[in-house]
Amino acid sequence: MPLLLTSSAFTHEGMIPSLYTCEGKDLSPEISWANPPKGTKSFVLIVDDPDAPDPDAPKMTWVHWIVYDIPPTVSSFPKAQGNENNPALPNGAKQGITDFRRLGYGGPCPPIGTHRYFFKLYALDATLGLPPGQTKADVEKAMQGHVLEQATLMGKYKKQ
Repeated sequence: MPLLLTSSAFTHEGMIPSLYTCEGKDLSPEISWANPPKGTKSFVLIVDDPDAPDPDAPKMTWVHWIVYDIPPTVSSFPKAQGNENNPALPNGAKQGITDFRRLGYGGPCPPIGTHRYFFKLYALDATLGLPPGQTKADVEKAMQGHVLEQATLMGKYKKQ
């Protein structure tokens, strides 16, 4: 069976409730995963928005959350895990710096229109061993050659 990523807060391609956004409490949603491939030594979770506009570039991807060195024994994060005011994660997992320029989850907050938010979970055959506070580029570079499988959960949000 393939690696599976789900949330009790929203369905794949469904709308993300405002509780998990800048218009609500900006809490990270509950997420869980199952069916890691054999040989998984750690997981990486990256949440980003490829629909973010930038006045200096036609397209950019806005990074909302980076978590790495998630132990293979962890298969979920509860709601409000890894927020700026609750940065601790289970069993030594580390958080990176988002485009909000801070550690922890930053919820959807699109300036215009409906945006897509991709929760991407990677099963790795290694632990990255990077210190907390890495960027998405740092984490992706360290992941090269170590990705066993990837699962994606996509939710949408439009400001009310």
